[in-house]
Amino acid sequence: MPARQGQPGESGEAGRDARPASPGPGDVRDAWSRLAASSGAVARVDDLLAALPDPLARTAGQRAELAAAQDAARALRTRFLDAHADAVYALLTEDRTVDLRIDELLEAAAGALPGLVPDAALIAAERGRVQADKEGHEIDQGIFLRAVLRSPYAGSHLLDAMLRPTPRALALLPEFTRTGLVETESVRLERRDDGVARLTLCRDDCLNAEDSRQVDDMETAVDLALLDPAVRVGLLRGGEMTHPRYRGRRVFSAGINLKSLSSGDIPLVGFLLRRELGYLHKLVRGVLTDHPGQWHSPRVEKPWVAAVDGFAIGGGTQVLLVCDHVLAASDAYLSLPAAKEGIIPGVANFRFTRYVGPRPARQVILGGRRIRAAEPDARFLVDEVVEPEDMDAAVERSLARLDGAAVLTNRRMLNLAEEPPDAFRAYMAEFALQQALRIYGQDVIDKVGRFAAARPAPPDEAAAAARG
Repeated sequence: MPARQGQPGESGEAGRDARPASPGPGDVRDAWSRLAASSGAVARVDDLLAALPDPLARTAGQRAELAAAQDAARALRTRFLDAHADAVYALLTEDRTVDLRIDELLEAAAGALPGLVPDAALIAAERGRVQADKEGHEIDQGIFLRAVLRSPYAGSHLLDAMLRPTPRALALLPEFTRTGLVETESVRLERRDDGVARLTLCRDDCLNAEDSRQVDDMETAVDLALLDPAVRVGLLRGGEMTHPRYRGRRVFSAGINLKSLSSGDIPLVGFLLRRELGYLHKLVRGVLTDHPGQWHSPRVEKPWVAAVDGFAIGGGTQVLLVCDHVLAASDAYLSLPAAKEGIIPGVANFRFTRYVGPRPARQVILGGRRIRAAEPDARFLVDEVVEPEDMDAAVERSLARLDGAAVLTNRRMLNLAEEPPDAFRAYMAEFALQQALRIYGQDVIDKVGRFAAARPAPPDEAAAAARG
């Protein structure tokens, strides 16, 4: 990983984030090694995992014994990181001169401080299991990332590292700037002569239900749209579906792919955290670059329009909260059914109240209320509601309105006022652990198994039933 000189970036002044006095790199390694050895808590978990049968075959007593051992080890890790997160981060990033994305940071931590986080072999073994048969090693990743993100010194730098363009996007950029077209498995990105990057979600078989593949494709496409100097405005819209219930109709998004979650293919780091800290955060803050022409700001930003056909469920609604202008067809609806599914709806708990107010936010997030585009409360989430046949023309008008030099500056100031970086960082710190705990909750495992099972559904519930 190339070294970079630390810079203020998007997360605050470098001086304010200066690392406080703490143990040096060698000392923090020794401190963890001594603590782990003297406690024996980490070794106890390892011994039990080696001796016990697979999770689904364990007795109630065996599960209780392992849970108690895991609690002890996790309390140990939490205490250590509460005291030494800055020193650990300084060790792994050479005092913030090397940018590491969250997966790279965890891999480096596993190598430098064995037992503090699960190593690559443990995570790979988990990846091959259904969610109900996993050991929950991602919870230990959540403990680590919560401690890092809580720290102004470490967390602000990590947020900046996640705003860097991905290597995949950088590799595709010459082709995109030359042809104006990149097509991946999940999305199609096209730049036309009007300076608009049209990002179309095209998982037509599953109603644009989101999985790790789509998160990677979305971040790549967002990077390309932001980095291409010929792009002035971005558009997010769902493509036409081949799913039997919606064949030939556009659909925005059915949210998280519940079948993938049930089968163990929705990872904490590669999906749940990368999604929030990657392409969604880039839609708000832009990509972080070292281009000398960006001396006035290290980030490249663009305004974004979202057009909702059919529905925006869960993660689909979350996307709308980071866009600058939202249109919806009059027959569309929005929802955040995460509580019904047992998980946290990303950063919606942080953003949704700002749009609709505290009571409707609780009705939607806690109670599962749907908001239809034609009802009064939708005006807080949607800028324009138009008849389905008028969507194309309305989209073009909205893109033209956002294509102005002053738009970029004003959207930046609005985003700073509405979503201060330190407040976002604090939310993501707690989210990293709480979402990890949720995806291993027995209620979640039971619920997603039922949701993902093939079953008949009435038309107004087809989207939720068909995810995946």
